[in-house]
Amino acid sequence: MDFGLNSRHKALRRKVRVLAEREIAPVAQELDEKHEFPYDIIKKLGQLGIMGLPFPRQYGGQGADMLSLAIAIEELARVDSSVAITVAANVCLGGFPIYYFGTEEQKRKWLVPLAKGQVLGSMGLTESGAGSDAGATATTARLEGDEWVINGSKNFITNSGTNVSAFVTITAVTGQTNGRKEISNIIIPKGTPGYVQEKPYKKLGWHASDTHGLVFDNCRVPKENLLGERGKGFKQLLKVLDGGRVSVAAIGLGLTQGCLEMCLNHAKQTMEAGQPLSRQQLVQHTLAEMALETELARLITYKAAKLQDQGRPFEKQASMAKLYTSEVAVKAADRGVSLFGELGFLDDFPISRFFRDAKILTIGEGTSEIQRTVIARYLGC
Repeated sequence: MDFGLNSRHKALRRKVRVLAEREIAPVAQELDEKHEFPYDIIKKLGQLGIMGLPFPRQYGGQGADMLSLAIAIEELARVDSSVAITVAANVCLGGFPIYYFGTEEQKRKWLVPLAKGQVLGSMGLTESGAGSDAGATATTARLEGDEWVINGSKNFITNSGTNVSAFVTITAVTGQTNGRKEISNIIIPKGTPGYVQEKPYKKLGWHASDTHGLVFDNCRVPKENLLGERGKGFKQLLKVLDGGRVSVAAIGLGLTQGCLEMCLNHAKQTMEAGQPLSRQQLVQHTLAEMALETELARLITYKAAKLQDQGRPFEKQASMAKLYTSEVAVKAADRGVSLFGELGFLDDFPISRFFRDAKILTIGEGTSEIQRTVIARYLGC
């Protein structure tokens, strides 16, 4: 495998890094403290084409590849995970379902403005009794004439409650087949009567990311809002989540890289017993371990992205990348707080925010336990 990046990838990294350092890093702490959604930043990312990186130009995208998206998300997460997850969820959970399974009309209506950065999309899978077990979905959609009538609720939906949120694609039980639930995906525009947006969650981390619960009370949408083939929702979902895991891996990679850089700078600038902390062997070993894990995280994430771009099987690698990067991100943030000492316990320092933001990476897009189960299946267990 060629481990080098081409000129387009390098140019994209430079472009996103400049924006991240100049416009996101200076305000990330304030946005976190105020739990404020970064509208201006998301608008600029849309104008730069980041929201449409992997989509064809005919649908408002940039015609780039999954590796480009992973690089962009990595650079964003290097300074702020809230912005990174906003992009990742919009592209992968909002855009991919429409791109993979939507009709031409659905792509024109929903994907084009999303790819241009004009609106945000979301996906509703998780329920109070259906998270890792998507087959336990309780939300129902009943076809009455030319409309689907939807009842139920969804939890932890990213990008569902902003001023630019446009739609959510939900999984719902649309009938029974051979005694088993028939699960389908349906697009519901925000603002549809019966679409109830609950209060934003009070979260441990990702404070500048928008996350709501949604309730559907006799919510009616046209039958044309069915996404793909009826009853194939679970199979569609698996394909979407595989790509989403690559993007979450990129967040873990970026967060780990950011922790390493913060810790290295702190160790070089902080004096103890007349010399920098970086001269102490224990600190050196800690930094070396972080550097090693960052490099391994990058290799496994880029490999999964490249396999996806090449149209080769990548599902196992996506789960491996998501599992590994999320767990090393938690480890890197924990080491960072320890290295900063009492300063790491203060929200005045970004390492505290990174520590809070890291844990969710082991839960969202399939928990670490689910990733191990998926990998074991590919091993033939």
